[in-house]
Parts: sequence; structure tokens; C-alpha cells
Amino acid sequence: MIKTDIIVDLQYGDCAKGKVAHHLCKKKKYTHVLRYNGGCNAGHTIYHDGKKFVTHHIPAGVFFGVKSIIGSGCVLDPEQFLKEIKELEDGGIDVKEKIFVARNTHIITPKHKEEDGSGGKIGTTKRGNGPAYRDKYARTGIRAESLSELKPYLIDLYDEFSDGKNKNLNILCEGAQGFGLDIDWGDYPYVTSSHCTTAGALLNGIPYSAVKNVWGVAKIYETYVGLKKFEPNEPIFQKMRDIGEEYGATTGRPRQCNWMNMQMLEKAIKINGVTHAVFSKLDVLEKLKVWKVIDGGKDISFKSEKEMKNYISKALGKIGIKAGNIFFSAQKDRI
Repeated sequence: MIKTDIIVDLQYGDCAKGKVAHHLCKKKKYTHVLRYNGGCNAGHTIYHDGKKFVTHHIPAGVFFGVKSIIGSGCVLDPEQFLKEIKELEDGGIDVKEKIFVARNTHIITPKHKEEDGSGGKIGTTKRGNGPAYRDKYARTGIRAESLSELKPYLIDLYDEFSDGKNKNLNILCEGAQGFGLDIDWGDYPYVTSSHCTTAGALLNGIPYSAVKNVWGVAKIYETYVGLKKFEPNEPIFQKMRDIGEEYGATTGRPRQCNWMNMQMLEKAIKINGVTHAVFSKLDVLEKLKVWKVIDGGKDISFKSEKEMKNYISKALGKIGIKAGNIFFSAQKDRI
């Protein structure tokens, strides 16, 4: 029997998916944590036992001794992967026989990184993801099973999940980037190269009937990293960026900021089948003393945080999310 929870970002990434994954691993008894899309262009900042870790490939389950797998929907930079393992070990995390790579995960090569860093018009992280995914679909890529340095970490997802050897599996699928960057559903061409939806998790050998809960994660405002115009020309967004520490975990680039768009949120919730919604960084708006969302193309202002939370909860209730499954957290919360 397989039970699966999925974490999906409802905006443009950087919404605290790593924090939510870490919290769920602490509270629930998962047998596996599976990273299901993206490469080392993603960065999850996690605080564990008082220490700060930034992971790019490795799922959050490793912090709790849970089998952590980089899935076939990902692309892997072996150099970054092995560097991350050493950083975890140096930080006191026992990774022995806890970190695995699907044998059919595609590899980011030095050539991919060189090509990605040579230019481009959409503002990628230059980590080689796009060229690696292109070669995957052109059927000219290299898979993890071809590299000798990865052999100790290889795993077959069918053997692990579906051939009947392992009983009562409870899997957490951890996503990267966000719905607004999805290759199919994002603002093309300002998108990433992978599937950032719950369907992207299923592509890693998860049967759809196994899915129990979908945790949709969003900020109480929106941020975006890339070259398209996203941020209105208003001084308050620079204040928002500074208070929210909106600089990329992978690149350090400043994130463009805007108010949360309720129509995009509704679309992301419906397409991903979200059952639980988590909104992060409420304290950023508290420090600004401004509470707003964009709804129907208009800025909707609120007198207080409570009024804004009630508005959002009511809107989510209309599309099927129960009040008890809506959570709000602050930037300072290191759950």
C-alpha cells in the first residue's frame, strides 16, 4: 500500500516549501521523501537543530533519517550533489544509506552549464537545467546510471515503490520552483524547464490513487526572479524586499515583489488539487503596515491582518479548502 502527500508551490518559487517539508517530516512518519522536479537551480533554506542548511538537490527527509530520493523528474549536477552531501555531513547530519538518485535521472554536464551561462533572455540561474532537460527530450542525454561516481546512490523507483517488496509506504513528494514557472502553465517563455505541478510528482512512478494530501504553499505576497517586468514602480516593494530578505538562495539575486494575485492562486489550487494551503511571511506585511491582494485586477486593501486572513480563507472556502486546512506563518517561524 502506498500513501503519498505532495508539496507544490502555488506561485513563482521561494515560498518556504523546504520549511513545510521539514515540518511535515518532523510531524509525520514518512518512509520516503522524493524530490520530483527541477535541479540545482532551486534552493531550500532549512533550519535544523539550530543550524542553517541550504539544499539544492537533496530532499528534507535526510534531516530525520528518512530515505531521501532525487527522482527521475529532476536533473542532477553530480558535482553539486556530492558537495551537498559533504556539507550535510560536516553539519552533523548522518547521510549514510539515506540519500539516493533514481537511476533514470538525467545529468547536468559541464557543457550544459557552459551553454546556460553564455546568455539568454529570460533570466535563468545559469545552472545548466534547461540544456539538460532539452537533451533529455531530444533523447541525447546522460542518465545517472551511466556515471560510476553515482553508483553507490542509485535506486530504481519501480523496484522501490511498486513491485510489492516494500509494504505500507508513506511518501512525501517535495517540489521545486512553482506553478507560475511551470513549463506548461507558467507565463511562457518566462518559465522553468520542468513540471512544477502535482502531476509532475506522478511522473516519478507515483500512482495517482496513492495521493492523499496536496500541500499548496504560497507567500502572503508574490515574488519572482527573472527578466520579465513583474514589480510595480512603487517604493513600498523595495521595503518589502528588504524586510522579507527577498534575495535568491541559489543566486543571491533580488526578487521582484508584488501583491498576491487571487486569480492565480485560485487557478493553482484547482489545477493542483490542493487540500491544504500554507501562507508564509505574514509578518512582512505587519512590518509594512499594509495589507493588500490583487483580486479581479484591482488592489484590495485591508485594515488589519485579521481582515486579510478572513478574506483569503473565505475565498479558499468557496473552492473547497476547509478552514482547518488553511495555515498562516511568519518569516521568523523556523518550524
